[in-house]
Amino acid sequence: MAALGEQVRVAGLALAGVTVLVAEEPDAVREAWQDIGEDMGLVILTPGAADVLGPEVCERVSPLTAVLPP
Repeated sequence: MAALGEQVRVAGLALAGVTVLVAEEPDAVREAWQDIGEDMGLVILTPGAADVLGPEVCERVSPLTAVLPP
């Protein structure tokens, strides 16, 4: 399981054993998203990261994605 997005939104998830991928800028979000392997079961996105990725999130079959509430 991984979390992708702004540090203030995802840092606490590391305490639960989630792999945290901090990406503050749009280019960093896209790069981190491309680096996520097919073996990752779930990626939690911040609303900002989900906005950057847009429909690209739905183009991949795996991983399952969830967006944190605003």
